[in-house]
Amino acid sequence: MTSRPSAPALPLRVVLGLGLRRGTPAAELLRTADAALAARGLDRSAVALVATLDSKLAEPGLRAAARELGVPLIGHPAAVLAAVPVAGSARVAAAVGTPSVAEAAALASAGPGGRLLAPRHATATATAALAAPTQEATR
Repeated sequence: MTSRPSAPALPLRVVLGLGLRRGTPAAELLRTADAALAARGLDRSAVALVATLDSKLAEPGLRAAARELGVPLIGHPAAVLAAVPVAGSARVAAAVGTPSVAEAAALASAGPGGRLLAPRHATATATAALAAPTQEATR
């Protein structure tokens, strides 16, 4: 029996979930994303999609960050994010209607079987989380 060479591993593609305060500049969002990516040994080339709360989609800093990353930006309603089983904050829930934005948006966009790669990374004005789609979805 001959063995076949295995196919080269595809680079990991991740969903970047971002939560932010109104007016957060792109540079701050990108610094927060870079820190989350670096903690997993990844760089910006691993990002396939940016996801957030739909009410944040008009934020200029968020739109500029997604443009800089060269990936689509999508938003989910608060009710969808609130249904994602992740830890959250009562303060965030009171402010935006869901206890988690970054982690919940990343998981909601990663699809069924998606998983968080690490805990969220937060600054005073931004939060970033990474989720990986199922193996099948990334190939």
